[in-house]
Amino acid sequence: MSLLRRRLNQDFQTYQFSYNSVKLSPSENADKLKEFLTDIDASTIHFVGHSLGGLVIRYLFHHYPQQKPGRIVTLGTPHKYSHSAKQVSRLPAGKFFLGESIEQGLLGEMPNWSGSAELGSIAGTLRFGLDIIIPGLAVPNDGTVAVDETRLEGMSDHMTLPVSHFGLLLSTQAHTATLNFLREGKF
Repeated sequence: MSLLRRRLNQDFQTYQFSYNSVKLSPSENADKLKEFLTDIDASTIHFVGHSLGGLVIRYLFHHYPQQKPGRIVTLGTPHKYSHSAKQVSRLPAGKFFLGESIEQGLLGEMPNWSGSAELGSIAGTLRFGLDIIIPGLAVPNDGTVAVDETRLEGMSDHMTLPVSHFGLLLSTQAHTATLNFLREGKF
């Protein structure tokens, strides 16, 4: 997230929240995010999350719906069940690497989106990642997350870009689209 944060910092004051996805569930990390937000003195707070980070943001809004005004952009977030996470969790060391992120997170079981904030989702379509070793990932995908998994009922906008899952963090197109959504509520 550091490169994307630096790029966004040209237009917004940015803060980077780090969390432990192995030891804590997305719900528990949302509680930590709530604590992190108490130190930010701003009338509007936008959120940008990559992959699991988008689920942490969703839990924040589920547990604490009275957030300051702002918009949300998720990049490569599996808002639905993650086929890749399910396949990795079946491997001998898979649950060790995914940790608590699979419980009420990557394997589905997420609370419904209330639509209390405008949410835009960006998906990648460059197949470069886990799909090399994990069969059955729906096409199109970013190598880790299928485009269909990034769709969420009640979201404001959705777009795809020809980049991989981690390429979403490096892409100038994703940066521009994120800026557009944060400013206008559409990509």
